[in-house]
Amino acid sequence: MAITRRRRFVHAHVAWMLASALVLVLLDSLTYELFFVVSLIGFLVVVELTAPFRVTPRWRRRLKWVVLLGLAGFAYIVVRRILALLPPGVL
Repeated sequence: MAITRRRRFVHAHVAWMLASALVLVLLDSLTYELFFVVSLIGFLVVVELTAPFRVTPRWRRRLKWVVLLGLAGFAYIVVRRILALLPPGVL
């Protein structure tokens, strides 16, 4: 049963990533940064929607490290974008 739920989780996330890549291509705005952010949002949505009510399996407990890594990558992208918007000589 746990393998089925794990597969369902992986399938949902892969489907989200493929759909988001397709939409970004159709909108002609596919970049690595935007794909990463949209995939991270999808990952967080899938994590919350597939969360069990009572018992948390061991593989789901390890997802918090993936979430933290994704949020660190998101923070890096935001800081880089802010620094690109600032005029030269501000920092």
